Amino acid sequence: MIDLKSNTMEELKQRMEEWGEPAFRAKQIFQWMHKGATRFEEMTNLSKALREKLEQTCYLTAPVVERKQVSQQDGTIKYLWRLRDGNCVETVLLRYQYGNTVCISSQIGCRMGCAFCASTLGGLVRNLSASEILDQVLFTQIDSGLPISNIVLMGIGEPLDNFDAVMRFLTLVNHPDGMNIGMRHISLSTCGLTEKIDKLAHYRLQLTLSVSLHAPDDETRSRIMPVNRNYGVQAVFDACRRYFVQTGRRVSYEYAMIDGVNDSDEQADLLVQWLKGTPGHVNLIPLNYVEERELKPSRRVSAFQKRLESQGVTATVRRKLGSDIDASCGQLRRKHLKGQESKAISRMD
Repeated sequence: MIDLKSNTMEELKQRMEEWGEPAFRAKQIFQWMHKGATRFEEMTNLSKALREKLEQTCYLTAPVVERKQVSQQDGTIKYLWRLRDGNCVETVLLRYQYGNTVCISSQIGCRMGCAFCASTLGGLVRNLSASEILDQVLFTQIDSGLPISNIVLMGIGEPLDNFDAVMRFLTLVNHPDGMNIGMRHISLSTCGLTEKIDKLAHYRLQLTLSVSLHAPDDETRSRIMPVNRNYGVQAVFDACRRYFVQTGRRVSYEYAMIDGVNDSDEQADLLVQWLKGTPGHVNLIPLNYVEERELKPSRRVSAFQKRLESQGVTATVRRKLGSDIDASCGQLRRKHLKGQESKAISRMD
């Protein structure tokens, strides 16, 4: 069976040609899918014969709300979507004055092993398809009734570890006959897979690349981010410089503030040294508490920010949204899995 929603417009046109259908059918099908059609019978401007053929050879992805939490503090909405195979993935809708941002996942689980993240507990289950990534944006908009203007690929998973599906998703969500969300309204986060950063640079997309740095020295970064053993700090900054040269796009550096680990004045000064000569922005992130982790939020966020800014580095502190609904990445899925484990044990007893 064909995952039809993962097809680009060009692929749909080719498929229609092979089936002896007029080219305009591709646009009709594309528009139906990107409006949220869940069954081919909904596509009423297609012939009955074509709808039957689509039913016999293709399927449409459509996630089901497994759990939904709405913040009473700021209106943040967190979704746990159940997919076709029963796996679940998280999406968060963040409401700002400038518009609504959806934070989406690119994988089920993650194999990067960062010490401060709930997403990686349990490892990687599988990659998401382009349609499953797109569905998070599309069905969040449909369910919430709120228009999505911005996308951040900062949910569960490492986007560049699922490179081909993510690139296909970007093509789909940017298409004028689909959701038509511009690249300048999309941010992609990576823990620093340098060869994939170089590969992404070749596309010269106008999106924002965000690098999860979290420490300016190899010893600290390797301790909290195992990926650093293969992609050290020097290699990451070199790749970011090449990315800027090729795309002209400033890189954003994410920095989760962890008490007594990466928040010293000396580490702030070292970060300044790395950033000299390359346009960049540091996004300081107050650490979210994760039950299974021993790391604690830093008490020096303001002091760290001031030290960076005093030396000419642009640094902002990410506004913390949805703290009353487990809005940090991976927590809702983790609780869901724990619940399933508890039920399984109860049945065995």
